[in-house]
Amino acid sequence: MSSQSSVAEEIREQQKKAFATMSFKEKLAYFWDYYKIHTIAAICIVVFLISFINSYRSNKPYAFYTVLLNAADTEENRDTPALWASEFLEYAGIDPEAFQVNIDTSTDISADGGDQYELANRQKMAAMMQVGDIHAIVADTETFESYARLENFYVLTDTFSEEELAPYADYFYYTDAAAFDAEVGDTLEELEAAQAEIYQKIIDHRDPSTMEKPIAVGICIPDEGNKLAEAGYYTYLAERNYTFQGHPSEVVLGIPLSVENPKLALQFLEYLEVGNND
Repeated sequence: MSSQSSVAEEIREQQKKAFATMSFKEKLAYFWDYYKIHTIAAICIVVFLISFINSYRSNKPYAFYTVLLNAADTEENRDTPALWASEFLEYAGIDPEAFQVNIDTSTDISADGGDQYELANRQKMAAMMQVGDIHAIVADTETFESYARLENFYVLTDTFSEEELAPYADYFYYTDAAAFDAEVGDTLEELEAAQAEIYQKIIDHRDPSTMEKPIAVGICIPDEGNKLAEAGYYTYLAERNYTFQGHPSEVVLGIPLSVENPKLALQFLEYLEVGNND
């Protein structure tokens, strides 16, 4: 063992002497020849760690994720979602080091299913709603009702106190729970006939007296006097005179049943300056 150690020390001494007489370029070449594997391995480890840290920071869980269905993005409001997310993070007192907020205005879905792109959006929405990743849904009346009829939303009066709902008492959106168990058939023709019958009905979703079993599942957002209107979202509804079931289409917010903290949606309405918050 002692002879092997002395030989190794002698080799190191010879390498030091040779290294001392090398030029800068020769030293770099020497280093690369003898240590390139170690260097590459070290670089890979550093890159992996940086990538992991960046991924961790950018993939923080969502404290609040809302989808504005069919919002109609424009060049003027393209930066609005990121601004709102940043502002609402602070407004709701959410820890930015641990959570993030997302305002999704890019998803389009029609009430009748639409093309393959819309089908993919529906599947994505269904999956996220099932695990509680979507905390609020904002949509036009027709699209909102298609989700309400599937019993996807909290009944507001069963979930919040009268005091909490007071600012929105004049903005309740009702759906008819009597339609939940209605037989619509199994064939495509029967489903289309049932849908056509729904469209032909004259129903004021602001007026519970027009329904057999009205339940409040949404809050209507006025077309003026709030951040949503100021940003220009959903303006096409009034501009093109969209109607549903005999009444002008409105913008409605609902809270999916899978959400653990539904009160954040009310805070979002406060942030949007919806309701009688004077």
